[in-house]
Amino acid sequence: MTTAHTPIFKQYFDETSSTLTYLIADNVTQDAIIIDPVMAHLDFYLSELSALGLTLKYSLETHVHADHITAGGQLRIKTNAQTAVSAACGATTADIQLSDNDTLHFGSESIHVIATPGHTQGSLSFVWRDAVFTGDTLLINSCGRTDFQGGDAHAQYHSITQKLFSLPDNTRVYPAHDYNGERVSSIAQEKAHNPRLTNKTAAEFVTLMANLNLPKPKLIDLAVPANRVCGVTEDMVKQG
Repeated sequence: MTTAHTPIFKQYFDETSSTLTYLIADNVTQDAIIIDPVMAHLDFYLSELSALGLTLKYSLETHVHADHITAGGQLRIKTNAQTAVSAACGATTADIQLSDNDTLHFGSESIHVIATPGHTQGSLSFVWRDAVFTGDTLLINSCGRTDFQGGDAHAQYHSITQKLFSLPDNTRVYPAHDYNGERVSSIAQEKAHNPRLTNKTAAEFVTLMANLNLPKPKLIDLAVPANRVCGVTEDMVKQG
């Protein structure tokens, strides 16, 4: 049962893109944030917010995604929530251009920004209480690719090993994607068992990432430009 001091936390999954979206709210003020919302589920998010009696304050992006279109801009139109994206992403229409060490407040809750470039130049992670939302920087038993959108394997290795792995071992890890049915990990687990990182030097990691030979994301040419305008075209704005 939710008490006055227990925050609301929801995790949602988009099967098409294997995206994980997160809704967090202060149970007293009912102020909420959403992380990495997917356009295809816009109506569902609005229904959830209404059913829970929440006021959406911020729609956060861990990066400009290449495999789905964000619902952030539409949520701004529907709820007046502010969109927030890394200043390094080139998403100039976002209300807030986030930087390393920024903190956003919603009710009595707060979420802290860590710049974790590597997967993309503008990749961020968000720390909330004893949890970290790692985007594609650190996945469960894996990590995001580094071969497009200003990706940099050296930067990724530093972001993970020097920033994320410096968090307490019991920090829960919630990624933006999972393709194997996993939903949560921990910093301790990823340090000990992530095959792309455990006992790997920076040079070994860079070599591994350079030889993944992954196919181009199917929606990248559509999704990246759309997400740089928070998923909202001028026609959508006129329609309201």
